[in-house]
Amino acid sequence: MELRNEIEPDFETAEKRYPEVLKLVLDYADWCEEHGDENNSEYKKLEDKLQAMTGKEMSQFNLWEWWEGDGAEHLSFDIGLPDPQIVEDITKDELTEIVRRMNTFEIPDPDDQSFKGMFYNYICFGSDYYPDFLKLNFKDYHIKFFQAHKDKDGNYFEYSQEEIVDILWNNGLNNHVKNKK
Repeated sequence: MELRNEIEPDFETAEKRYPEVLKLVLDYADWCEEHGDENNSEYKKLEDKLQAMTGKEMSQFNLWEWWEGDGAEHLSFDIGLPDPQIVEDITKDELTEIVRRMNTFEIPDPDDQSFKGMFYNYICFGSDYYPDFLKLNFKDYHIKFFQAHKDKDGNYFEYSQEEIVDILWNNGLNNHVKNKK
């Protein structure tokens, strides 16, 4: 299912920003390797450039130890991708599609070498885009809905996609009126 543009990640903007963000991150790593940055002056310059470019607060990103995370490519993608927004009148079908994407390890076209194809899997399973979207738009969202739990007998279980949708939908949208479908 295709989601409305205001719900879908803005791959177009991310793709435009990505090469420059990646270059800045890698250049900073090279600078540190060669010169060090004990007083964080170069780090601050990098933060300022990236914040000016994206409008994002850079304190949420670890710009100097990306190799311990998902790598410079994913970090650069996350920085370049515009943040999710509050969306009016989200439908139950749209919520269901978001939950499906977060819960289903399926790549629409494994041979797609486009920018979107390269990062689609990551956006669903590695980045914070959809969790952040749900946090903004559903007051009762919590990442625990997508994790394993123990029942009273010590058995592990996971919520189904339908259960997650029902929990979020029935407990309401943040500041929005539901369109029940």
